[in-house]
Amino acid sequence: MENLQSNIHIGHLVQAQLKADQRSASWLAREIGCSRNHLYKVFRKPSLDGELLLSISLAMNFNFFQYYTADFIEGMKARMGDT
Repeated sequence: MENLQSNIHIGHLVQAQLKADQRSASWLAREIGCSRNHLYKVFRKPSLDGELLLSISLAMNFNFFQYYTADFIEGMKARMGDT
């Protein structure tokens, strides 16, 4: 099985969307039941557990999984020689 690596840094994307929504880290931490300090660690992670990402997506009403879908499709196109 080949090693698949994504160019997605989901922590940065969550932080950017939070800023775009004009919400605070404290708000999101309360919504998902963690500390603000833990949330800042999440922002630095290039990948997140699926359950955590689902909790964040539901709290923010934003589908962060879409980034992985788009990345997967682009990767498949590249493998097949499609541009």
